[in-house]
Amino acid sequence: MLQLAVILPTYNERNNIARMVERIDTALQGFVWEAIFVDDNSPDGTAEEARRIARADPRIRVIERIGRRGLASAAIEGMCASAAPIVAVMDADGQHDPVLLAGMYEAVTSGDYDVAYASRFAEGASTEAWGRPDRVKASGIANAIARKVTGVDLSDPMSGFFMLRGETLRADAHRLSGVGFKILLDILATVDAPLRVKEFPLNFAARMDGESKLDRTVVFEFLIGLYDKWLGRVIPTRFALFATVGALGVVVNFAVLWLVLSVGFGERFVYGHWQGSDRNFIVGNICAALAAMTFNFVLNNELTYAEKRLRGLVPLVKGWAKFFLTCSIGILSQVASTEALKRLHVADALAVLGGIVLASVWNFALSSKFVWGKYG
Repeated sequence: MLQLAVILPTYNERNNIARMVERIDTALQGFVWEAIFVDDNSPDGTAEEARRIARADPRIRVIERIGRRGLASAAIEGMCASAAPIVAVMDADGQHDPVLLAGMYEAVTSGDYDVAYASRFAEGASTEAWGRPDRVKASGIANAIARKVTGVDLSDPMSGFFMLRGETLRADAHRLSGVGFKILLDILATVDAPLRVKEFPLNFAARMDGESKLDRTVVFEFLIGLYDKWLGRVIPTRFALFATVGALGVVVNFAVLWLVLSVGFGERFVYGHWQGSDRNFIVGNICAALAAMTFNFVLNNELTYAEKRLRGLVPLVKGWAKFFLTCSIGILSQVASTEALKRLHVADALAVLGGIVLASVWNFALSSKFVWGKYG
């Protein structure tokens, strides 16, 4: 009877798959287990390499996700796909030691603990082999922020190596954000009843092969996850991101307008008015609007809709054109709604604010559907 499923989210880990399977097999001698590689359509052929191994070893399974990305959502999908009573999540790059799996399994099945996890900062743990003191420091800061915001009091709540009962995960899977920071913190911050946690010291190793996937986007996703747990129920997380990018776009608009008029036409801004011809102002405003829309499109593509990110020249140009059209319609809706509110004797400032909010919702809905192909 199946006892344990090990979930390994992957992206460009082709050269690590076979060695990871061997290490898991060695660590779980005497167990009935399966390993599920959840791959986000890696261009290096990670999923195909896992399939090659699976053809000779039925304990290996592959879920290849097309058009979806993200470590947290991959972990959730993998855990929900297994019939094993106990599920574990770990990295496929060799930094997590499978030797800990047997002890973690005993802890969870003993009845004394609900979750077992490996900590880089517990007594007896080590990050020396990692060889990245800068990352160790960054992880420590992220952990401190996560503990403060979520109230989860662990030495390493950002750990990506943990184990729990499948039924515990599935009971609250629909409430998990599936974005941003590591899934363990998401689970502990979401489940209503306090979970009993057993900590295992981890000797965090260097990658077996390949390069780290940690970049500015991952750091941004960490902040997204914290926001989602803190205020996500008040304002939808993706809409908040879209609106934040839009606010930055306003700054870009004014900056480009000032630059074009001041440098390009030699005009001056005096007492709240541009000194110069109307034609020059119109040209400057068009340039500023195009720059702001392009800025918003790029940022939304990289961050707000990271898992649906458009790649390649043709998709990017088509996406930009659709975004431009969407925003153009949004501007018309803003003007119309502002005028309608003013006719209802709403104060000018409130009427303008109401128009901006309605236009933002309009742009968000249409962009989600027609530019990036999904609702928020």
